[in-house]
Amino acid sequence: MSDFRIDKITNRDGSAGTQIAGISTFSGTSGMQLPVGPTQQRGGRGRAVFLAGYIAPVYVNQMCYVEIATTGNAIDFGDLPFTKGGVPTCASSTRGIAGGGGPTGPSTGSSPSGYIGTMYYSIISSLGGVSEFGDLINARGWGSGCNSPTRGCFAGSEPGVGAAANTIEFITMASTGNANSFGDLTKARQCDGSTSSQTRGIWAGGWHSPDVNQNMIDYITFTSTGNAQDFGELGFSIYGNTMFGNNIRGISSGGDPGPAADINNMLYITIATLGNAVDFGDAKVKTKYRGSSSTSTRGVVGGGYVSPTQINNIDYVQIVTLGDAGDFGDLTALISSMGGAGWCDSNGGLE
Repeated sequence: MSDFRIDKITNRDGSAGTQIAGISTFSGTSGMQLPVGPTQQRGGRGRAVFLAGYIAPVYVNQMCYVEIATTGNAIDFGDLPFTKGGVPTCASSTRGIAGGGGPTGPSTGSSPSGYIGTMYYSIISSLGGVSEFGDLINARGWGSGCNSPTRGCFAGSEPGVGAAANTIEFITMASTGNANSFGDLTKARQCDGSTSSQTRGIWAGGWHSPDVNQNMIDYITFTSTGNAQDFGELGFSIYGNTMFGNNIRGISSGGDPGPAADINNMLYITIATLGNAVDFGDAKVKTKYRGSSSTSTRGVVGGGYVSPTQINNIDYVQIVTLGDAGDFGDLTALISSMGGAGWCDSNGGLE
């Protein structure tokens, strides 16, 4: 081991040495820790990745990203190895994981054979490079996911997929491997929003066959396994909403209370408590089927469906305050049906 000698540090021309103001002492071998490992493994950069979805008239596999602390248009990230919509997601400080995907929009009675049963992951601070993670217990699409710093959970699906419509599965994000059973949602549903703190996962809203929009909010505790429990109510019976948040607040944005009456309401909960959602403010557009992600301070929501077309708008809010969304920029394409969320290396379940 080499000594780090501050008495040998000078300025560029060598005319002056180290200057220390006040009384300062230091001893020991562990006072400073330099970063180790490749850059893409260090995490914590606040990057949001929006996943594949629907660009009329087809489903696509392209992904794009933004840096949440800034504003501006999205940049190409890479491609998923499948062309689907309704992709459930979770993320650690380094990895983003896709846990399924569906062949069509909701309410179509599609065959379960078109759903994804394989999970894929990518290093968020890199561009692209998607690898296989493992297999889900049940192929699913049009559900949603959430995460703690170590565990990722996927739940819900289009009713055509049967058991996946109410089951919750979990993975350990730092490793690869197949999903394990966690428990069940309080009711089978699809097209719901989800978010998390470090300790709790939240699912809210959704659509339950036959043609019933949901008002419920469910929660789980990541460190245990078991069935979800009732948290409260959103205040709207909606599907197609998206959720994001930090370690304190979860925010639901948009959705469709039906028939085809999209809203721009944003509602929030305090994740550590139980209770009904409260008004936060308004999104820029009345829409559904958006993607979202967040850091501990800011949430971003992008894309969506405004009948009869898709949009590429990205909105943002400051999570700790209340108020209407501001304009962030644009996605790389007019796209909807991106699933409940996107990937972020510093999402609410991590900070």
